[in-house]
Amino acid sequence: MKASVVATALFAIAKGADALSTPSPDAVTGQFSSLLPGEINIQQAFAKSTFPIEPQNLIIRAKEVLSPQIEIGTKDDGKCIADDFEFVAAVVGPIGKEEYLEALGSFKLKDSFDIEQNYFGFTVDPVQTNRVWFFTRQVAKHIAPFMGAQPEGTMDDGVLTLPPQLMHMDFNADGRVKEFGFYTVDRRQGNTGGLGGAFGFFYGVGKPLPIRECQPYKKSFRFRMLGLLGNLGKKFAKKKE
Repeated sequence: MKASVVATALFAIAKGADALSTPSPDAVTGQFSSLLPGEINIQQAFAKSTFPIEPQNLIIRAKEVLSPQIEIGTKDDGKCIADDFEFVAAVVGPIGKEEYLEALGSFKLKDSFDIEQNYFGFTVDPVQTNRVWFFTRQVAKHIAPFMGAQPEGTMDDGVLTLPPQLMHMDFNADGRVKEFGFYTVDRRQGNTGGLGGAFGFFYGVGKPLPIRECQPYKKSFRFRMLGLLGNLGKKFAKKKE
Protein backbone atom coordinates (compact mmCIF):
# COMPACT_ATOMS: atom_id res chain seq x y z
CA MET A 1 0.00 0.00 0.00
CA LYS A 2 1.38 3.40 -0.92
CA ALA A 3 2.41 5.77 1.89
CA SER A 4 -0.08 8.42 0.73
CA VAL A 5 -3.00 5.96 1.10
CA VAL A 6 -1.83 4.96 4.60
CA ALA A 7 -1.58 8.61 5.60
CA THR A 8 -5.08 9.31 4.32
CA ALA A 9 -6.49 6.37 6.28
CA LEU A 10 -4.77 7.48 9.51
CA PHE A 11 -6.09 11.01 9.02
CA ALA A 12 -9.61 9.61 8.54
CA ILE A 13 -9.39 7.70 11.83
CA ALA A 14 -8.36 10.87 13.62
CA LYS A 15 -10.78 13.28 11.98
CA GLY A 16 -13.70 11.03 10.94
CA ALA A 17 -14.80 9.18 7.82
CA ASP A 18 -15.32 12.38 5.83
CA ALA A 19 -11.67 12.31 4.84
CA LEU A 20 -12.35 9.18 2.79
CA SER A 21 -15.41 10.55 1.02
CA THR A 22 -13.31 11.89 -1.88
CA PRO A 23 -11.71 9.18 -4.04
CA SER A 24 -7.94 9.13 -3.86
CA PRO A 25 -5.95 9.72 -7.07
CA ASP A 26 -5.31 5.97 -7.14
CA ALA A 27 -9.09 5.24 -7.28
CA VAL A 28 -9.76 7.45 -10.32
CA THR A 29 -7.74 6.10 -13.22
CA GLY A 30 -9.15 8.32 -15.95
CA GLN A 31 -9.45 5.26 -18.18
CA PHE A 32 -13.09 6.02 -19.05
CA SER A 33 -13.03 9.80 -18.98
CA SER A 34 -14.40 9.81 -22.55
CA LEU A 35 -16.71 7.03 -23.76
CA LEU A 36 -17.27 3.61 -22.26
CA PRO A 37 -17.37 0.62 -24.61
CA GLY A 38 -20.96 0.47 -25.78
CA GLU A 39 -21.76 4.06 -24.74
CA ILE A 40 -23.58 6.19 -27.31
CA ASN A 41 -21.66 9.09 -28.78
CA ILE A 42 -24.29 11.72 -28.08
CA GLN A 43 -22.79 14.40 -30.28
CA GLN A 44 -22.73 12.08 -33.27
CA ALA A 45 -26.27 10.89 -32.57
CA PHE A 46 -27.61 14.44 -32.37
CA ALA A 47 -25.73 15.40 -35.54
CA LYS A 48 -27.57 12.61 -37.41
CA SER A 49 -30.98 13.55 -36.02
CA THR A 50 -33.63 14.85 -38.42
CA PHE A 51 -35.85 16.24 -35.65
CA PRO A 52 -36.01 20.02 -36.21
CA ILE A 53 -35.78 21.17 -32.57
CA GLU A 54 -32.25 21.25 -31.16
CA PRO A 55 -31.70 19.22 -27.96
CA GLN A 56 -31.01 22.22 -25.73
CA ASN A 57 -34.12 23.97 -27.03
CA LEU A 58 -36.20 20.84 -26.54
CA ILE A 59 -35.20 20.76 -22.87
CA ILE A 60 -36.20 24.41 -22.56
CA ARG A 61 -39.55 23.57 -24.14
CA ALA A 62 -40.06 20.68 -21.70
CA LYS A 63 -39.44 23.02 -18.78
CA GLU A 64 -41.91 25.51 -20.25
CA VAL A 65 -44.57 22.81 -20.44
CA LEU A 66 -43.88 21.85 -16.81
CA SER A 67 -43.95 25.45 -15.59
CA PRO A 68 -46.74 26.78 -13.32
CA GLN A 69 -48.05 28.78 -16.27
CA ILE A 70 -48.77 25.64 -18.34
CA GLU A 71 -48.54 22.55 -16.08
CA ILE A 72 -48.68 20.03 -18.90
CA GLY A 73 -51.85 21.42 -20.41
CA THR A 74 -53.91 22.08 -17.29
CA LYS A 75 -53.28 25.85 -17.23
CA ASP A 76 -53.29 26.62 -20.96
CA ASP A 77 -56.48 24.77 -21.93
CA GLY A 78 -54.42 21.99 -23.47
CA LYS A 79 -52.75 24.21 -26.07
CA CYS A 80 -49.33 22.65 -25.42
CA ILE A 81 -50.71 19.17 -26.15
CA ALA A 82 -50.94 17.67 -29.63
CA ASP A 83 -54.27 16.36 -30.91
CA ASP A 84 -52.81 12.84 -31.12
CA PHE A 85 -51.41 13.04 -27.58
CA GLU A 86 -51.24 9.94 -25.39
CA PHE A 87 -50.55 9.59 -21.69
CA VAL A 88 -48.98 6.27 -20.71
CA ALA A 89 -47.57 5.01 -17.42
CA ALA A 90 -46.69 1.62 -16.00
CA VAL A 91 -50.29 0.46 -15.56
CA VAL A 92 -52.33 3.38 -16.92
CA GLY A 93 -52.99 4.22 -20.54
CA PRO A 94 -52.52 4.93 -23.22
CA ILE A 95 -55.26 7.55 -22.88
CA GLY A 96 -55.96 10.46 -25.20
CA LYS A 97 -55.86 14.20 -24.75
CA GLU A 98 -59.41 14.84 -23.55
CA GLU A 99 -59.48 11.94 -21.11
CA TYR A 100 -56.09 12.97 -19.74
CA LEU A 101 -57.17 16.56 -19.10
CA GLU A 102 -60.42 15.41 -17.51
CA ALA A 103 -58.56 13.04 -15.19
CA LEU A 104 -56.18 15.75 -13.99
CA GLY A 105 -59.09 18.11 -13.47
CA SER A 106 -60.95 15.57 -11.34
CA PHE A 107 -58.04 14.72 -9.00
CA LYS A 108 -57.22 18.35 -8.04
CA LEU A 109 -54.11 17.28 -6.14
CA LYS A 110 -52.92 20.84 -5.64
CA ASP A 111 -56.11 21.71 -3.76
CA SER A 112 -55.18 19.15 -1.11
CA PHE A 113 -51.37 19.05 -1.17
CA ASP A 114 -48.48 21.47 -1.15
CA ILE A 115 -46.32 19.64 -3.71
CA GLU A 116 -42.60 20.03 -4.33
CA GLN A 117 -41.82 18.35 -7.65
CA ASN A 118 -38.02 18.33 -7.27
CA TYR A 119 -37.25 17.84 -10.97
CA PHE A 120 -33.71 17.05 -12.10
CA GLY A 121 -31.70 15.27 -14.77
CA PHE A 122 -33.25 16.68 -17.96
CA THR A 123 -31.75 15.04 -21.03
CA VAL A 124 -32.69 14.38 -24.65
CA ASP A 125 -32.73 10.76 -25.76
CA PRO A 126 -29.95 10.30 -28.36
CA VAL A 127 -31.85 7.39 -29.96
CA GLN A 128 -35.27 9.06 -30.03
CA THR A 129 -34.38 12.73 -30.33
CA ASN A 130 -37.89 14.11 -29.88
CA ARG A 131 -37.99 12.72 -26.32
CA VAL A 132 -36.90 14.46 -23.11
CA TRP A 133 -36.22 12.31 -20.05
CA PHE A 134 -36.16 13.72 -16.50
CA PHE A 135 -36.59 12.63 -12.89
CA THR A 136 -38.76 13.85 -10.06
CA ARG A 137 -38.62 13.20 -6.32
CA GLN A 138 -41.98 14.52 -5.17
CA VAL A 139 -42.61 15.55 -1.58
CA ALA A 140 -46.17 16.58 -0.74
CA LYS A 141 -47.66 18.08 2.43
CA HIS A 142 -51.29 17.13 3.00
CA ILE A 143 -53.05 20.45 3.70
CA ALA A 144 -56.76 19.86 2.94
CA PRO A 145 -59.21 16.93 2.72
CA PHE A 146 -58.52 14.48 -0.10
CA MET A 147 -60.74 11.55 -1.04
CA GLY A 148 -62.37 11.88 2.38
CA ALA A 149 -59.02 11.76 4.22
CA GLN A 150 -58.11 14.57 6.62
CA PRO A 151 -54.55 15.94 6.85
CA GLU A 152 -54.24 15.13 10.55
CA GLY A 153 -54.86 11.46 9.79
CA THR A 154 -52.07 11.17 7.22
CA MET A 155 -48.88 9.37 8.24
CA ASP A 156 -45.56 11.10 8.93
CA ASP A 157 -47.19 14.37 9.99
CA GLY A 158 -48.97 14.61 6.67
CA VAL A 159 -45.81 14.56 4.54
CA LEU A 160 -45.84 12.12 1.62
CA THR A 161 -42.52 11.20 0.04
CA LEU A 162 -43.07 9.51 -3.28
CA PRO A 163 -40.44 7.19 -4.78
CA PRO A 164 -38.17 8.61 -7.48
CA GLN A 165 -39.91 8.59 -10.84
CA LEU A 166 -38.50 8.74 -14.36
CA MET A 167 -40.66 10.84 -16.66
CA HIS A 168 -40.63 11.46 -20.39
CA MET A 169 -42.16 13.85 -22.89
CA ASP A 170 -42.26 13.29 -26.65
CA PHE A 171 -42.71 16.36 -28.85
CA ASN A 172 -43.78 16.91 -32.42
CA ALA A 173 -42.01 19.31 -34.77
CA ASP A 174 -44.27 22.15 -33.59
CA GLY A 175 -43.14 21.74 -29.99
CA ARG A 176 -46.40 20.24 -28.78
CA VAL A 177 -46.44 17.23 -26.46
CA LYS A 178 -47.27 13.94 -28.22
CA GLU A 179 -46.70 11.64 -25.27
CA PHE A 180 -46.20 11.99 -21.55
CA GLY A 181 -45.56 9.24 -19.05
CA PHE A 182 -43.64 8.13 -16.00
CA TYR A 183 -42.44 5.06 -14.14
CA THR A 184 -41.29 4.44 -10.57
CA VAL A 185 -37.60 3.59 -10.63
CA ASP A 186 -36.99 2.63 -6.98
CA ARG A 187 -40.06 1.25 -5.21
CA ARG A 188 -38.19 0.84 -1.91
CA GLN A 189 -37.88 4.57 -1.36
CA GLY A 190 -40.48 6.96 0.02
CA ASN A 191 -43.52 6.23 2.19
CA THR A 192 -46.24 5.59 -0.41
CA GLY A 193 -45.69 1.86 -0.79
CA GLY A 194 -43.50 2.28 -3.86
CA LEU A 195 -46.40 3.83 -5.76
CA GLY A 196 -46.00 6.95 -7.87
CA GLY A 197 -48.39 9.36 -9.56
CA ALA A 198 -51.93 9.73 -8.21
CA PHE A 199 -51.80 6.16 -6.88
CA GLY A 200 -49.08 7.25 -4.44
CA PHE A 201 -51.29 10.03 -3.08
CA PHE A 202 -54.27 7.67 -2.68
CA TYR A 203 -52.14 5.15 -0.80
CA GLY A 204 -50.36 7.82 1.26
CA VAL A 205 -53.58 9.17 2.78
CA GLY A 206 -54.91 5.69 3.46
CA LYS A 207 -57.38 5.59 0.57
CA PRO A 208 -55.83 3.22 -2.01
CA LEU A 209 -58.07 2.16 -4.84
CA PRO A 210 -59.30 -1.44 -4.35
CA ILE A 211 -57.30 -2.94 -7.22
CA ARG A 212 -53.94 -4.71 -7.24
CA GLU A 213 -52.27 -1.99 -9.32
CA CYS A 214 -52.92 0.54 -6.54
CA GLN A 215 -51.29 -1.58 -3.85
CA PRO A 216 -47.61 -1.98 -2.95
CA TYR A 217 -45.81 -4.60 -5.01
CA LYS A 218 -46.29 -8.16 -3.81
CA LYS A 219 -44.95 -11.28 -5.44
CA SER A 220 -47.57 -13.47 -7.04
CA PHE A 221 -48.17 -17.00 -5.73
CA ARG A 222 -46.52 -18.51 -8.82
CA PHE A 223 -43.48 -16.27 -8.47
CA ARG A 224 -43.10 -17.26 -4.81
CA MET A 225 -43.37 -20.93 -5.74
CA LEU A 226 -40.72 -20.56 -8.43
CA GLY A 227 -38.42 -18.97 -5.86
CA LEU A 228 -39.09 -21.79 -3.41
CA LEU A 229 -38.36 -24.44 -6.02
CA GLY A 230 -35.18 -22.64 -6.99
CA ASN A 231 -33.98 -22.58 -3.38
CA LEU A 232 -34.81 -26.26 -2.94
CA GLY A 233 -32.86 -27.07 -6.10
CA LYS A 234 -29.80 -25.24 -4.73
CA LYS A 235 -29.98 -27.16 -1.44
CA PHE A 236 -30.15 -30.53 -3.22
CA ALA A 237 -27.24 -29.54 -5.46
CA LYS A 238 -25.12 -28.69 -2.41
CA LYS A 239 -25.91 -32.03 -0.77
CA LYS A 240 -24.76 -33.90 -3.90
CA GLU A 241 -21.44 -32.06 -3.78
